[in-house]
Amino acid sequence: MVAKPRTQPSKKKQPAATETSLSIEEQTKAFLESGGEVTKINSGISGQQSMAGPKHITLGNKSRES
Repeated sequence: MVAKPRTQPSKKKQPAATETSLSIEEQTKAFLESGGEVTKINSGISGQQSMAGPKHITLGNKSRES
């Protein structure tokens, strides 16, 4: 007798996007009412700091002696 492969239980369906948007709106309202502030960040600016140093490359065979 060959055993049937086991099936995984079905996953719960994710909530509709409107439900998620409503939740975010409620959390934002509570945050602002408790004295929190929202700071506008200009487009193209990231709050993450780069851990890598600057990358300097030299093209060609010139030496760095002056």
